[in-house]
Amino acid sequence: MIELVLVRHAKSDWGDPALADHDRPLNARGESDAPVMAARLAEQFRSLSPSKARPERILSSTALRARTTAAAFGEALGVEVELDENLYGAPARVLLETAAASGASSVLIVAHDPGMTVLAEALSDGGIGHMPTCAVARFVWNEDDWDVAASVDPESWEFSTPR
Repeated sequence: MIELVLVRHAKSDWGDPALADHDRPLNARGESDAPVMAARLAEQFRSLSPSKARPERILSSTALRARTTAAAFGEALGVEVELDENLYGAPARVLLETAAASGASSVLIVAHDPGMTVLAEALSDGGIGHMPTCAVARFVWNEDDWDVAASVDPESWEFSTPR
């Protein structure tokens, strides 16, 4: 089974125009949404696959807002977060290629739009039209090879948002 979980970073703070985009932190809503969504996903993993109650790897963009969001998911799922500078502003193709290259059959990626929405929309055959901040999309294939999984529609998908 191949599993891909996409998490768009939580809501960021635009209060300091002097900050570089890469250095923007989460705002208060983002700080509260990330642990709530992480706990929700952890519970979903426990209920759907008790023998495998978490993804094997969590990969995150290096941007502060993504790292902070990923840390909440890492804590809730008990998985160390790995930073990947290629995920910052990555297009959909790079997001999927990064998951496939991870060597894991279950991968959670925390990154940014528009790449997250484009990939989620493609994998859900248009069912997910937009990935709002801190949205979680989970895709499952009954395949053991990322190359095969990437060329066919997922067997199932789920989508949740904090609002």
